[in-house]
Parts: sequence; C-alpha cells; structure tokens
Amino acid sequence: MVTMNHLSVEDPDDDSPLLPEAAEAVSPSPVYLRQRRVTKAESTEFFLSRCVNLAFSLVLLIGCYSAVLIPAYFPFDKAENISDDYHHPKDLVLLNRSASLLSGPCQPHWCLNHLKPLSSSAGLVDIPVFVQQDQPVPWDLSPPLGLQGSEENLALALASLPQTGLPPSLKREGSCRRCVVVGSGGVLHGSHLGSHIDQYDIIIRLNNAPVPGFERDAGTQTTIRMLYPEGAPHSAVEYKNTTVVALVVFKSLDLAWLTSVITKQPLSFWSKLWFWREVVDDIPLRAEDFRILHPEIMHKTEQVLQKYASKQGKMVPTLGASAVVMALQLCDQVSLAGFGYDMQHPEARLHYYEAIRMDAMKVQVVHDVSAEKLFLRDLVAAGAVTDLTGAL
Repeated sequence: MVTMNHLSVEDPDDDSPLLPEAAEAVSPSPVYLRQRRVTKAESTEFFLSRCVNLAFSLVLLIGCYSAVLIPAYFPFDKAENISDDYHHPKDLVLLNRSASLLSGPCQPHWCLNHLKPLSSSAGLVDIPVFVQQDQPVPWDLSPPLGLQGSEENLALALASLPQTGLPPSLKREGSCRRCVVVGSGGVLHGSHLGSHIDQYDIIIRLNNAPVPGFERDAGTQTTIRMLYPEGAPHSAVEYKNTTVVALVVFKSLDLAWLTSVITKQPLSFWSKLWFWREVVDDIPLRAEDFRILHPEIMHKTEQVLQKYASKQGKMVPTLGASAVVMALQLCDQVSLAGFGYDMQHPEARLHYYEAIRMDAMKVQVVHDVSAEKLFLRDLVAAGAVTDLTGAL
C-alpha cells in the first residue's frame, strides 16, 4: 500500500504554475497553430507571384516575337528619315550642279561628239526609235531583241496605230534638245530634282514609276513612258501629262495587248493567262499617242553590254539602259536621274517610291546590272551623259 501524502495538485486559479511535465505537454499546441497560419499566407503569396511571373513572361515573349517578326512583314525605313529627306535635299552640291547645267545654253551634238572616242559604245547612234510600216524590222531575233514570230500580231498592232513615226514634239528640226531619263532608283528619293526635271525638252520614264505624290523629286511631266504590259500603271492619273506610251515588246502577245488597249477590245481570258501578272485593260490616251519601240534599241544595247559582262551569253537589257540609248537618238544632251544600284549596301532603298531594299535585286537573274553600271559609268566619265543624282 502506498500513501501519497506528499503529492498534490494545486488549483490553477491561484496563478500557481503547472507541473513542469504538464507545461511541456500543453505549451506546444499554440505554437504549432501559429506556424500553420504563417505557412498558408506564405503559400498564397508564393502562388500569386508565380501567376504574375507567368503573365510577365508571356508578355515579354510576345514582345520579343513582335520585335523579330513585324519588321520582316512590314519593313521600316531604317536607312533614312522619309519626312526629313522630303523637306531637305540630300545633296545640295548635286542640286546646284543640276541648276547650273540647265542655266547654260544647250550644246548641239554634245552626246555624239563625246561618244566618238568611246570605242565600247560604237554603234549607238542612228538607231531607229519606233517601228514604222515603211522601215525594215529584224526578224532573225525573237523579242525583245527582234520580232521573229510576231509578224501577225505586229501587223495588227501597226494597223491600229494612226501614226508610227516620231511625233512632231520629238523631232529635232534643227533645234538643240535636252533629254532626261528618270530612273526608278532610290537615290532619287529626297533629291528635290522635280522642278529641274520638268525643264527638259524630253522626259523619259519607265514602267509604272509613279509621278503623283513624288513631284518634288521626280517632276510632273512625261514625254515618253516606256513599258511592257505587266509594267503599265493601272491608275489613270499616272498617264496625266504624258505625250507618248512606247511599248517594249518582250513577247508576241505584248503586241496583241497593245492592239486591245488601242481598239478597246479586251483580250480573251486565255490570252491574259500568259502574262505573269494582271495587265491593265485601258489606258486613257488617244490612239495616236502609242508607239512600238524598235527592237534595234534593245539589240544594240545588248551588244554593248556584252563588252562589259563577266560571262558571255544572251542578255536582256533593262528598260533603264535601253532608255538611255533611245535618248541618245533623240537629244543633243542627255541627263540621268535615279540611276545606280548600290549593291554594297543591301539596306539602301531600291526604288524612290517604296521601301523595298536593295538586296531584293539579288533574286533577279534576267538582267546584268553590274555590266549596265559599268556601261553607264563609261558614258558619264566620257561626258556623253550627265548623272544628276551621283550614284554611278
């Protein structure tokens, strides 16, 4: 028998402490509860931060993709500030030189006299400009260097033309005349040569190079617009202030297109399928305002370019080079504006009227632009022509 006379438990109401063993058993419970509440709060903040981070990461990822993809689909004008160039000439020296050239008297036979010493350009004079019914046409070469295989379509096209020779406005008739060939090169952008270009006697433009909206740099008048069907402007306003449209024949069907435009009789659906892009059905000019470029212009240009080519073979000249050769037949003095492809700077502007870059020229294989640049450089160096925009 055990008696517990010395063991007692005191009433807790008298503020006496519990036994040590009891204190240890009771005290951990509140501490455990406090720790659980803190852990939930921290867990909530943790998951909240994960959502924020995920959303931020998505926004950052979309931003990075946009920075890469948007310029690819919508190329920005990095090379130059369009608005600044439009209001401030890029080269005052060239602008002043152009003004000085126009202020002086026209020099008769200037081009001819400066072409004679240039052996590589022999044969570039006395070339017929437009096809006429009473002049022989080279049939031994296919278009664009000849008209072999196009006899029937040529006869129909000539029959639809009221006039086939040089219009009175293009004939020299003893007076000294100045020509300017306006190329489509990006170097023309920001040049402020428009008012100078309009002062020339004959202004030659190429394909669908626009005039409205670019008057400050490109001028407002057009004497001859050289084109092929796929390159003809679709907007009627582009033919305003145009004297002559000259067709450059690249295939026999081009002549059928010309006949269709003049006679207002649309081409058949099957005929249109042979064009590599949609062609215009109507040009708001009179029938007497159309001509057919004589293929000898293209042929003689090709023969000269062969002397500058690194590889021999059939070569198709650009309309620009051919237009220069045509200008040599029409005028005593010839100037160029908007010529010169700067292939060393692929980010440079290719055309004065759009933001396509120079490296787009690398994909074409039809023309030898390097040979053409050497040819034009020789003409400029010999003094036969003047480069108004200074890119040659």
